[in-house]
Amino acid sequence: MAGMPVLGNSVGAGELRENGSNRSSSSESRGDSSPLRTQDVETNCHRSEISSSLPLRRPFERDFHTAVPTMATLNSGVIVTHTVPSYDEQRASPALLTRHTGTPGGRSVRDDGYCSASSTPRALDHKSTKSSVVTLSCYKKEPKVQIEEEGYFTEPKRNRKYSKANLAHKLADDGRETWGTGADFLLSIIGFAVDLANVWRFPYLCYRNGGGAFLIPYTLMLVFGAVPLFYMELILGQYNRQGPITLWKICPLFKGVGFCAVMVAFYVSFYYNVIIGWALYFLVSSARSELPWLHCDNSWNTEQCWDAARQNTTNKTDVPYHGPLSHFTPASEFFHRAVLEMQNSEGLNDLGFPKWQLMICLGIVYVTLYLSLFKGVKSSGKVVWLTATMPYVVLSILLARGLLLPGATRGIAYYLHPELSRLKDTQVWVDAAVQIFYSVGAGFGVHLSYASYNTFHNNCYRDCLVTTLVNCFTSFFSGFVIFTYLGFMSHKQGVPISSVATEGPGLVFQVYPEAVATLPGASLWAMLFFFMLIMLGLDSGMGGLECVITGLLDAARASGASWLRREHFTLLVVCVSFCVACINITPGGIYMFHLLDTYAAGISLLCSALFEAVAVSWFYGLKRFSDDVEEMLGFRPGIYWRICWKFVSPVFIIGVVVFGLLYQQPLQYQHYTYPQWAVVLGWGLACSSILMIPIVALYKLISTPGNCRQRLACCISPENEHEAIRSGAPVSRFTWSHWLYV
Repeated sequence: MAGMPVLGNSVGAGELRENGSNRSSSSESRGDSSPLRTQDVETNCHRSEISSSLPLRRPFERDFHTAVPTMATLNSGVIVTHTVPSYDEQRASPALLTRHTGTPGGRSVRDDGYCSASSTPRALDHKSTKSSVVTLSCYKKEPKVQIEEEGYFTEPKRNRKYSKANLAHKLADDGRETWGTGADFLLSIIGFAVDLANVWRFPYLCYRNGGGAFLIPYTLMLVFGAVPLFYMELILGQYNRQGPITLWKICPLFKGVGFCAVMVAFYVSFYYNVIIGWALYFLVSSARSELPWLHCDNSWNTEQCWDAARQNTTNKTDVPYHGPLSHFTPASEFFHRAVLEMQNSEGLNDLGFPKWQLMICLGIVYVTLYLSLFKGVKSSGKVVWLTATMPYVVLSILLARGLLLPGATRGIAYYLHPELSRLKDTQVWVDAAVQIFYSVGAGFGVHLSYASYNTFHNNCYRDCLVTTLVNCFTSFFSGFVIFTYLGFMSHKQGVPISSVATEGPGLVFQVYPEAVATLPGASLWAMLFFFMLIMLGLDSGMGGLECVITGLLDAARASGASWLRREHFTLLVVCVSFCVACINITPGGIYMFHLLDTYAAGISLLCSALFEAVAVSWFYGLKRFSDDVEEMLGFRPGIYWRICWKFVSPVFIIGVVVFGLLYQQPLQYQHYTYPQWAVVLGWGLACSSILMIPIVALYKLISTPGNCRQRLACCISPENEHEAIRSGAPVSRFTWSHWLYV
């Protein structure tokens, strides 16, 4: 009831002692016998114009000895403290004596767990209380109230330790930087999710798998598989404010998942940034009056080169024309012979030396990445305003130009024409699952790293939905852009759409360049297109390296390396990635590129996301996870999210993994078949990240002190519960209610 003293331990005016020891002896005896640690929470009880941010201490030591008379009462389950005005204040404003009827003094402060005198109180609804001790100390020069609580709070079918210190910790100044604005974070996760695959993979998959009918499995896989995992990563990063490795203090047994995610992101940077380097090379090559891939009169062309713009009598070869996917068009020969110089390599065992022009382009890319990342999210958050928005401007311009070309409507019709019969094909559903999963980017740890720089109460639920909608719209919209030009090529060359439609580098570095080569102002359209590719690639490249930097830097600092500066560590990561990436710009580098693209982020990425979902929804616990969401956002996740997290999403990933293992395709690039040792090398690369999960789990089980039961309990429980577990407290994860909660 309002106005009653707190737990029978009334604190009246002038009764607070300097050492804060005005607890009853019976309360102290209960506190000594409790297996739980004493939790400290501090709440400001000061004038509105004064603020303070001293760290928590125990015992409550202060450098100021002038006590302020204070009364503490319990009002609707909320602790209310009333500060008695000083004599001078009362003389200056007699109204202070009667303000807030029924309470002594003029100012009241409610402790809502947010360390703020102006925030809205949050009621504490607990069924029963075992023991509780409250100690209040207010000092005039450093006006603060510290509240000490300890005990068990019994909920239906479960004992749970209640700790207000956890909430205070979230809002404490932990020294971690935050995004300049919420828009910086939103554009960053949009920029990572919307990447090159939205342009070069989704349109082709949509055409190949039934046109508009492909949107049915795509949407279902999006709603029940990828989005819940994406939302989970944002919650994990924002609530814990830790990178993908140190985050796993919530469940140490799965700390290897963080290492796996960081390694996958690092491996991807070895070849993904090379694509941006190729695009930069094409951009520079396009800055001339005539595009170099327009005719077959260049030094790199072969006699088999077929120039479709000329009459057949002027071509040097009798090989019939089969469309731009033939390896003898000017565009394909420019890419393979002039840019990659594949003719100087016999295969993976004959890589050669890096091409200096490509090395310069790749170096510019990595310098750009370093300048965007070395200051953290304060710098990268500004770069994404250009890299995340410019592609939409360029896509709109290219679409407007493409719709004016003959055959454009034919290309769009092929893109969207629904073939519902294709839904019976299992491969269509697998393609939809793989595409949306990789497109959203769950499992990389990038969204988790970005979210760790959010403010605690940022609406990550809204950010998740907005990013997902933008990602899907971009994939669908880019399909219109691509297929207007493919329809134009099909009409001009008199070949079916199937002869020009493809995916991957073949689409953006062979088919599209040939499509724009004969347009008026071809150089302008080519430069716009490759500029768009660079923008799409840069923010995704930034996200991958940010995951590596944040993950390893947080882990190093948690181990005591507080001297490590982000600028220096970022330079180290960027330099290592650049040195490895140079392998892919050698004459035989395209074979290594394809090997990395196949194995670096395939099964290993799926395993990372799978164990992340299992660790959070089963071991950490959906109830605890839902409590975290409510603490941040003010509402609990609905039944849809909880069912997807616990059952649907893991099954979704397992299905994709099993299908991928059962239906392995031979590893080859064009006509080159990889040797068996290359396949073993690829699987070794994939397993190097996957094996981090069981290796770290085994290490945690062995190195954790205590008996077998305590070791297991500590490994599957958050670190802030370990001391209580070793003291004999009940382990909630050894109860059926923990595992059966949905």
